[in-house]
Amino acid sequence: MPLTLQEVEHIATLARLELSAEEKARYRQQLSAILDYIAKLQELDTSDIPATASLLAVESHLRPDEPRPGLEVDVLLKNAPQVEQNQFKIPPVFE
Repeated sequence: MPLTLQEVEHIATLARLELSAEEKARYRQQLSAILDYIAKLQELDTSDIPATASLLAVESHLRPDEPRPGLEVDVLLKNAPQVEQNQFKIPPVFE
C-alpha cells in the first residue's frame, strides 16, 4: 500500500516534523513497507484464537495491596523550597 508524498507530508505535519525531500522519500518507503506488512497480517485467520489469549502467565507476581501509614507532614515538607499552612507553596501558573 504505497503512500503518496502528500500523505507523508500530512503525517509529518501532524507529528510536527520538518522533513527534507530526501527524508520524505525515505519515510514514504518505510511507512509503505509497514502498511504492507500490516495488510499481510490482516490476512491471517485468527477466528480460532480467543480474544484473551496471551503469552504471559495468568498468575500475578505483585505484592498484595495493603494499607500502611504514610510519611509525617514534617518529613514530606522538609526539602520543600516554600511551605504555607503545611502544604507545598508553588508559584501561580496563571496570574
